[in-house]
Amino acid sequence: MKTTSYTTADRDGWTELVAWGPHGVEDGPSPFTNQGEIHFMTAADAAPIEYATSWQRPFSGADLDAPAVDRLRIEPKYEVVPGTDVLLRWVEVTNTGDSEVVLERLGSAGVCVPTGKPLLTFLSGQWAREFQRRQVVLPAGRFQMESRFGVPGHGYAPWLAVQDAEGGQAWGVSLAWSGSWEIDASVEPAGITRIRAGRLGPVVVGPGETVASPRLALASSVDGLDGLARVWHEYERTLSRPVERKVLYNSWEATGFDVQFDRQLALAKRAAAIGVELFVVDDGWFVGRDDDTGGLGDWEPADPSFGEFVEEVRALGLDFGLWVEPESVSPKSRLYAEHPDWVYHRDGHDRTLIRNQLLLNLGREDVFEFLRSTLDRLLGSYAISYLKWDMNRPATERDLALDGAHVANYHRLLDHVRERYPHVTVEACAGGGGRTDLATIARADVVWPSDNTGPLDRLAIQDGFLLAHAPHLMSSWVTDSPGFFDPRPRSLRFRFVLAMAGVLGIGADLSRWTDEQLAEATVLIAQYKEIRSIIHSGQVCRSPNAVQYSGADGTVVVLAWNTGELTGAPFVPGRSSRVPLTALAAESYVDESGRRFSASHLTHAGLAFDWTPEFDADFTVLHPVS
Repeated sequence: MKTTSYTTADRDGWTELVAWGPHGVEDGPSPFTNQGEIHFMTAADAAPIEYATSWQRPFSGADLDAPAVDRLRIEPKYEVVPGTDVLLRWVEVTNTGDSEVVLERLGSAGVCVPTGKPLLTFLSGQWAREFQRRQVVLPAGRFQMESRFGVPGHGYAPWLAVQDAEGGQAWGVSLAWSGSWEIDASVEPAGITRIRAGRLGPVVVGPGETVASPRLALASSVDGLDGLARVWHEYERTLSRPVERKVLYNSWEATGFDVQFDRQLALAKRAAAIGVELFVVDDGWFVGRDDDTGGLGDWEPADPSFGEFVEEVRALGLDFGLWVEPESVSPKSRLYAEHPDWVYHRDGHDRTLIRNQLLLNLGREDVFEFLRSTLDRLLGSYAISYLKWDMNRPATERDLALDGAHVANYHRLLDHVRERYPHVTVEACAGGGGRTDLATIARADVVWPSDNTGPLDRLAIQDGFLLAHAPHLMSSWVTDSPGFFDPRPRSLRFRFVLAMAGVLGIGADLSRWTDEQLAEATVLIAQYKEIRSIIHSGQVCRSPNAVQYSGADGTVVVLAWNTGELTGAPFVPGRSSRVPLTALAAESYVDESGRRFSASHLTHAGLAFDWTPEFDADFTVLHPVS
């Protein structure tokens, strides 16, 4: 790997971890070696074993649990991601018997960290409160996260970071699985921390069949959580296509379900005039979709002039995008009337409505073919270059064993879109950030972290998101203030600088903006386009209420927001707010106004910002001086 090594050794009957950390950490006695005798458990229970069955490790927790392990061939797999500090681990399990075997647990790996008092950092929340950064010190026992929603879910991200309770070097795992999952961390009796991660069972393996667990990505950094975040960002850039993430306008918050083309076109004209590059029509464009009780499944434009409307939008110099929710169906739809058996259900029981909709059983091949032909019809008939793929309800009336088939066909559909329509940018969404995992990220270009666009709430959401995921994936909108989620007013500049932290979008009602607001937006969008490549590809360092991006050419972009008290200046003496910068490559820098700063000043004194009630956010571009 780029700067780290992961070293294992074969012992009696298993493989165990020797060292994991910076290059050279393996040259010496292993920090995982147990000293002393083992009592009241097996040797494997006390060992830093890489992958264990319940027969091998009956007491301390196994990675694979099945009643017939003797009929299974288990092959652990490792893959180094070139140019990064990420190692992928998974297993392939083959049933060598003549009858099916049920895996109660199918873990991807057992991962050990050489600390007996771990500080765990995780991301939790709920709908509209995703990616809240949380920490807990685990002196003993077990910490567990999971989702049983059929998607990664809003409650926890399938991501975990571990440090010693005193901080320092960080290790992390991130699971590439778009279905139900689990991650747990245990402090084991011998004094090491063990992490287990994988998909939730049961998983049925037929005679002669081979099942692969999800890939688990492992990363470490001596630079703590910020360094670990940069490792994840670097890895996710290897998964992504080199496509430009364009400034978009989404009409949902302006029009809701009332999609009338004259008003949509008026919004598109205003969006084009301020520098927007992409116009996205959200929910409400298809037949039967007057509210949230109908239409899903019948993916035909409600207005027969839809094609002409798309071309009118494109004539403004804008790309055109569309919202879809392929896996869901409305009970009032034509699709449901014709194929009621296509949804998840239990015979003889009422079907559970959530958000007035049901969920298609995508694991069925006929459902897969229907959705593939639906996407082909839409993308083949209209000049669509952006697809917002949503999923607004979890699966019910299904066995967790069905997760694998649903997830596999979800991935097949995304792969199909990417292969057949490479010009189409895909945004992954599930009621906000409910489907943000490495397997989805590998097949989508952008993700929607949360439906909550309130600026102060969004600061916390985006901080957590950037801890685990790269900024080029983070779609973020400027919306009207005060808004639905966060009534605390913030300036237009604050909302723009906040949304600039990732992929800039606008979701406000532009028809209500004043000429002054439109003019300010025009300037800010133009400035964002000048720094967009650095934000999307630069090394990220986060600090309270600021994010620093360092480009390959040495240019540094700093976004900063004021959320605290003002100093009282100029009416009373007060000092500027300061943002210390880190990891500066040059000895001195100059800003856009020509002011010169030494790297030492920027690192130790910090970049100065003078906040007022009206001026509550700003960004600075620093160019290296040769």
